[in-house]
Amino acid sequence: MTATHTPSAHTAKQEWASGLTVFAAVMLMLAGVLDIFRGIMGIAEDDVFVTTNDYVFKFDLTSWGWIHLVLGVLAVLVGFGLIRTATWARFAGVAIAGLVMIANFLSLPYYPVWSVVMIAISGFIIWALCVVRQDDSYVPYESTPYERTPHHV
Repeated sequence: MTATHTPSAHTAKQEWASGLTVFAAVMLMLAGVLDIFRGIMGIAEDDVFVTTNDYVFKFDLTSWGWIHLVLGVLAVLVGFGLIRTATWARFAGVAIAGLVMIANFLSLPYYPVWSVVMIAISGFIIWALCVVRQDDSYVPYESTPYERTPHHV
């Protein structure tokens, strides 16, 4: 007697969920590294930044540097948590990406084009982490490809 095992119907959804989580992790780590560099530039008070006198949310450039540096380090750490598919990292990833988005909005006059790019990247990160349902995500190393394909016993 042979038994046919069919793969679960959610395999394609699980693959998409895994792909979106990896996308969000890589983008969050990329945004974090770029924010670290931006923070270092702000702390060093480099001449790269534009200064304006008529901005409502005016901070010292060194303050913005430290804010971006801390957010960048947190983003990289949470990105590693997303690679390991930790549930806490999904929630923290949305929160960190939101904070990165807000920080880049508030520092818009100092580096306008880059701030808009970082806001867009953060939006994609939040979307990728929110579109995946909890039951769709899985650890890609839980099963071997042989276990996911139909086979006869």
